[in-house]
Amino acid sequence: MVSGQLKSRRLARVQVRTIKGTITHYRQRNRSAPKCAVTKEPLQGIPRLTNKKFGKLNKSQKTVARPFGGYMSHKALKEKILEEIVLSNK
Repeated sequence: MVSGQLKSRRLARVQVRTIKGTITHYRQRNRSAPKCAVTKEPLQGIPRLTNKKFGKLNKSQKTVARPFGGYMSHKALKEKILEEIVLSNK
């Protein structure tokens, strides 16, 4: 295998105990949690899975069913809507 300093962090090393001893397996790491574009907080309702498993999900499981669903948190969206209402009333 490649030396440790040259490996990417795509795979996680997992030690498995068996009758014959321990065996090293490598599994894919989960993707990082998606973040809100405004507040930089992790978005709720979007799973942290490997890219392969995430690609097999339905569209309704990949995003949240509201405007700016997988892009903006509910708090940031609420502030944006209230700001638009205040600006439209002037």
